Amino acid sequence: MIKAIVVGAAGRMGRMIVNAIQGAEGITCVGAVEAAGNPAVGKDVGAVAGLTELGVRIEGDLELVIQQGEVVIDFTTADASLKNMEIAAQLHKPMVVGSTGFSTQQIEKVGKLTKELPCVLAPNMSVGVNLMFRIVEEVAKILGPNYDCEIIEAHHRMKKDAPSGTALRLGEVIAQALGRKWADVGVYGRKGLIGERSGEEIGMQVIRAGDIVGDHTVLFGGMGERLEITHRAHTRDTFTQGAVRAAKWVVNRKPGLYDMGDVLGLKG
Repeated sequence: MIKAIVVGAAGRMGRMIVNAIQGAEGITCVGAVEAAGNPAVGKDVGAVAGLTELGVRIEGDLELVIQQGEVVIDFTTADASLKNMEIAAQLHKPMVVGSTGFSTQQIEKVGKLTKELPCVLAPNMSVGVNLMFRIVEEVAKILGPNYDCEIIEAHHRMKKDAPSGTALRLGEVIAQALGRKWADVGVYGRKGLIGERSGEEIGMQVIRAGDIVGDHTVLFGGMGERLEITHRAHTRDTFTQGAVRAAKWVVNRKPGLYDMGDVLGLKG
């Protein structure tokens, strides 16, 4: 039985992950963490997640419980996840990180820390989305530079970062497939007299409204036709199931930085 620690346990995703763990085979929740000062600290994580009490108290610091677990599942913020990775790296504890909004400098730090621990870092742990990454890569290679590419993403009004980590990853995948660098060709929204669209750019459009769980569309537009590839998440269950699958996969892996493509066997 794999012993998991959930960080961000009182948050929306954290509560759902606790539920998913308890409904899965071969894994159990033995530790839970929230930010110090969070009103959930000191409470039973099962009760907070809407389950019966599990006998697992929510702590205010990962260091207090990390020795108890075999894998850490972290859905918090980029800053918090980095601090937790530093703690996990000291003990070589595997991690699954679903936080988004990492800066370039933070990703560089993640690369250094994952020399000491195996970590699955993914902006979206949905099986369908990760298959989408693979599909759009192949489509971009086949269609080539004669098709313009636009990415449209929509999320709920409470999402703090924009564009979504998934949308940014789509941009990176497509740019790489076309022999470009996302930092050079990504265009975030358009306004005013901007002139003709360049052939190199990849557009990124963001929508925030209501309770949209997560929609991502990649549009390839040619002369006389267009191809649209869309993924729509109906519930967050698809993310939590992917996180649990990743947690079970990453245990006993060699140190390194992995993504859901590795977990799902979509590479190579």
